[in-house]
Amino acid sequence: MILYETDRVEEARRSIAWAAETYPGRVSLACSFGGPSGMVLLDLALGVESRLPVFCIDTELLFPETYALVRRVEARYGIHVDLVRPLRTVAEQATDRGPMLWARNPDACCDLRKVEPLRRYLRSYDAWLTGVRRDQTATRAALRSVDWDEDLEVVKLAPLANWSEDEVWAYVRDRALDVNTLHFEGYPSIGCTKCTRPVAANEDARAGRWAGFEKTECGIHIVGNI
Repeated sequence: MILYETDRVEEARRSIAWAAETYPGRVSLACSFGGPSGMVLLDLALGVESRLPVFCIDTELLFPETYALVRRVEARYGIHVDLVRPLRTVAEQATDRGPMLWARNPDACCDLRKVEPLRRYLRSYDAWLTGVRRDQTATRAALRSVDWDEDLEVVKLAPLANWSEDEVWAYVRDRALDVNTLHFEGYPSIGCTKCTRPVAANEDARAGRWAGFEKTECGIHIVGNI
């Protein structure tokens, strides 16, 4: 039984097709390989445009399960995922900024290992697709499906903006999509090893991200930048 709206799927496909037609060769798809939304978007997008570039911001601190998922996805779809890395290794960052920057200043760490690599990568593109949704966090509630990202200076498209968590998982099951195996070990939201922990049954899905800090976003998906 399909538990997601067919209209939502078609709407997402139209958005992806519009981007591919409007920015031929100048649009790419971001996937963290840490959440089911990215797997849904990737499946939908490659069904529309099989040559669409796919990239992942590789902080060099991702879980082994995340890297394993990248390899499985490459094999399933016959694609190459571009792993976009920071300019400085973790060891070089420790030399520059001191050890364990993520434990002292996670905003600075995210800026160096996530935001800067994304900004550098997107200089070659006019638009990018992302799997973020409005229901994921309070800071994403005002997310638009298509908008201009002032900070990154590109068009940002979120074809799944209106989808719910249940709809995403229903699509995953219906299409037998591969997902990060950490989801089945108490990790509903997956980022870097240093700033992600499993959550208890009564906790918010993103309580395991940057635990002990008020931080809720890495800086890539702050709606205020739009």
